[in-house]
Amino acid sequence: MTSKKNSFWRLCFSFLPGAGEMYMGFMKMGVSIMSLFMAVFFIATALEFGALMIVGLVIWFYSFFHVHNLASLPDEEFYSIEDDYIFHFTDPSSVGKEFYENNRRILAWVLIVLGVATTWHGILNLIYVYLPDWLYQSISHITYDLPKVVVGIAIIVLGAAMIRGKKKEIHFMEQEEEEQDGEQ
Repeated sequence: MTSKKNSFWRLCFSFLPGAGEMYMGFMKMGVSIMSLFMAVFFIATALEFGALMIVGLVIWFYSFFHVHNLASLPDEEFYSIEDDYIFHFTDPSSVGKEFYENNRRILAWVLIVLGVATTWHGILNLIYVYLPDWLYQSISHITYDLPKVVVGIAIIVLGAAMIRGKKKEIHFMEQEEEEQDGEQ
């Protein structure tokens, strides 16, 4: 059951992404936000890519203000809010299925890369006593910086794809306007 509950505890729980929503009874929202924050934190830590924590900071601010915005709603509006997951990976509805189908490959590649990186570090830790020190240091140095390079390249490619997509959208809209002007 959702309720606004004690404002002191709501404030305390709002400092942990998702916990404030869960405290007020919005379990699905809270779990979604907390999972997203923890996933970003884990990936940033595992890849030693601190810049990714900017996304974590945005999630933190969203969660903090979301809790207080929910609490400030009039009672009838507050109680009419439906508790729902932010992402619908397993939702059989068309929205959830479409999201999953569109992002399945990306998720699969992320999992594969994380699995390979974790396995590689585990193997390297197991065999380091058998390798000459200079070879271990060289391999360790490369594997320390390689994930950062890969993530940096992926960010550049993603940004370029977004720009290209926006240019195509603008070009398409300009063509439609020209066609409409030509018809008049």
